[in-house]
Amino acid sequence: MAARLFGGEMLVVATHNSGKAREIEALLTGRVARVVAAGALGLAEPEETGDTFAANAELKARAAALAVAERFGCLALADDSGLVVPALGGQPGIHSARWGGPERSFALAMRRVEDALAAVAAAPVVAASPSLSPSAPDRSAYFACALSLAWPDGHCETVEGRVWGSLVWPPRGGNGFGYDPIFVPRGHTRTFGEMAPAAKEAISHRADAFRQLIARCFSL
Repeated sequence: MAARLFGGEMLVVATHNSGKAREIEALLTGRVARVVAAGALGLAEPEETGDTFAANAELKARAAALAVAERFGCLALADDSGLVVPALGGQPGIHSARWGGPERSFALAMRRVEDALAAVAAAPVVAASPSLSPSAPDRSAYFACALSLAWPDGHCETVEGRVWGSLVWPPRGGNGFGYDPIFVPRGHTRTFGEMAPAAKEAISHRADAFRQLIARCFSL
């Protein structure tokens, strides 16, 4: 079945995160006349009950599209993204923001990730041979971003992007948001927190997802 194409002058972005809203608006420049964040409209944040990034993106997008259906009748776009660390069993994953506690402090969240990696490194390892030393913990990680575009009738078009890299400590750089200061994308030496916004946006998980969404739902 062919994907639905975006139509209309306005799009609601289902987020209350100002940093994320700015990134999404920049990625939509020239494709949507007016982009409004859910936070600016006073929309409630739905409970994220999905067990995948895609599921949470879809429920947020549908909730926003339904909330503005009578007032604007426009589509809604939601993003669900997070940091996935294989050495931590995929955590923090879909709970990336919750690792920051009730205040959503990413300084706390980054500290928790580093402490968890340190605990993995300190865990006893039974070597295959007495002559073998335990290896350093795997510090690879990736950011994932699911984007879901929802219509007022509940239809969704959903894609997912990723960017792989490795984690560093201590945090570096004051740009970006979230876990950006501890993430160095593969093939680079600077963290997302050290990169200029345009440099990050060119290679990020969100940019990857947007390339897919634009190819799928936006006419050339």
